[in-house]
This record gives sequence, structure tokens and C-alpha cells, in this order.
Amino acid sequence: MKKYLLFLGPPGAGKGTQASLISESNAYLHLSTGELLRHEVDKKTNLGIKIKEIINSGKLVDDHLVLEIVKQNLVLSKKGWILDGYPRNISQADSLTKVLEELNQPIEKVFYINLSEDILVKRLINRGRTDDNEKIIRTRLEIYKETTQPLIAYYKNLNILEYIDGDRDLKIISDEIKQKIA
Repeated sequence: MKKYLLFLGPPGAGKGTQASLISESNAYLHLSTGELLRHEVDKKTNLGIKIKEIINSGKLVDDHLVLEIVKQNLVLSKKGWILDGYPRNISQADSLTKVLEELNQPIEKVFYINLSEDILVKRLINRGRTDDNEKIIRTRLEIYKETTQPLIAYYKNLNILEYIDGDRDLKIISDEIKQKIA
């Protein structure tokens, strides 16, 4: 059974939902970098204070800090883990690979949940967030394509990438992922 997993996909593809479902059914640690950063800030650790300063200044948390937090959490994992939302680019993937080699926890499967742009836009608009209008959503999708999509080729070259059609029932998608990690 595969126990070190990565979920990739554009905003609105359902990777967080699927990661939650799979992590619950397998008792895997589900690591969403956004949640990890918020948790660190809430705990008011030295790292959390540094992160809060960076966020409050309007900047992005640098790759080194994000990787440090991810590493801290991966060490706690006993049964397995799912990364959701990290890495976001090739540089982060290279750094992550080195850390995972140190921990002897290499990524075993990468699930790329894919959907058409029109379906993604519709899903994100229906989510009802105030910052989700079609123009902003399409801009986010373009940024995703430029920065994150090269990861698809990166993991395909490592022979660990699985394409998942995200335009289906949640349970069907979840069942397919469970079969591929068995």
C-alpha cells in the first residue's frame, strides 16, 4: 500500500476534498500548507511569529520556511501522509525531494486531479467567496498553469503520476484513488 502521496490540481479541482477523504480512511496525515501556516501562527511559535510578520507585510512565505514546516510535520507521521498544495513549482519539488530522501519517505504516488477550465470556473464561482469572480478565477488558473503545471511533467518523468478525472462523483474519484494506492 502506498503511504506517501501528493495531490495536484488547479484551484477547484477537489484535491483538498479527496486528500481529506483518503487521509481519513487510511489514518494518514493530511498536510495542507495553508492550514499548516495558519496553525503555526495560531500556536504563536517563533516560526509562527515570523510567518505572521511576513503575511502581514503582504509578502509570500518563502520556500525555505514552508519546507521547514512541512518537514516538522512529516517527521510526526507514523502511518503515512498526503501533501496537498505543496510543492507549487519545480524548485519546491526539488527541495522537497531532498528532504524526503533524508526522512526516507519518498513520494510514492502523485494524483493529478484534472478538470476543464469552464467547469473549474463554474465550481469556484458557486463556492460563493467574495473574491471569486470569473476574471479573478481565470487569472488564478493562468498563474497555476505557469507555475504548477510543469510539476505534471516532473512527476510523470518519475513514473509516479496518476491522472484522475475530477468531473465525476466524489465517491467514484475516491474509490479510484484507493485502488491506485492499494
